[in-house]
Amino acid sequence: MESWQKRGVQGSLRVQPGRKGAEKLSEISIKGFQGTSLLDFPGRVASLVFTGGCNLTCPFCHNPGLVLDPGSFPDYPIDQLLADLQKRSSFIDGVVISGGEPTLDAGLPAFLRQLKQLGLQIKLDTNGLLPQVIEALLDEKLIDYLAIDIKTTPERYSELHTRPVSRDGLLRSIELAKTATIEAEFRTTCVPCLVSDAEIEQLGELLQGAHLWVLQQFVPEHSLEQEWQEFDSYPKEKLENFARTAEGFVERVLLRGI
Repeated sequence: MESWQKRGVQGSLRVQPGRKGAEKLSEISIKGFQGTSLLDFPGRVASLVFTGGCNLTCPFCHNPGLVLDPGSFPDYPIDQLLADLQKRSSFIDGVVISGGEPTLDAGLPAFLRQLKQLGLQIKLDTNGLLPQVIEALLDEKLIDYLAIDIKTTPERYSELHTRPVSRDGLLRSIELAKTATIEAEFRTTCVPCLVSDAEIEQLGELLQGAHLWVLQQFVPEHSLEQEWQEFDSYPKEKLENFARTAEGFVERVLLRGI
């Protein structure tokens, strides 16, 4: 991830007056930007935008700075970001909005409207805990691809945060994604202490009939919790076994990172 801070440039958020949704654009906090990716938006060339803050503190999170201390990353100026994306619009197809957790940011809808005005497709990466935000974005047709992280069975989500996590929001988001008219995927990082054969079976029942379920390899090196950086990943053969089980529940299964 390339952050505004790492580029050695400081800047305050600036919004052009009179722009539709400008008052909400001032609320969004962009903490990182990557100009071009061939991997993060299936079938498209995309830029990546990262927001800060999260409503989970997953021990295996690979962007711990954005979760634990987003204020240490200065805000990327929105007008400069939009100008950069406009220049790139001749060779990129869209933008991936990731984090952190983007649905926490009140300025997200207004920002997505600006991206749509540039003719760009939008992929949202989310943990799915705020279904009301996802539903509003779907209703306004502000996203073209929805990716929801399913980290373990809903009953175990309180293991991913410092306080209890309600399963209701996640369950609602799963149903929204399963019935959405846009492209959608569910993805599960196969962390050994959170995902086993039992969890794959239970999640399969939960995702029954979904179009795409992506099983990702766990990469421990950059985990939020230091002790998790020493954990072992599953061997390739184990992930392939998970995939065979998952195929019994959803239309398509992909393995990533092996």
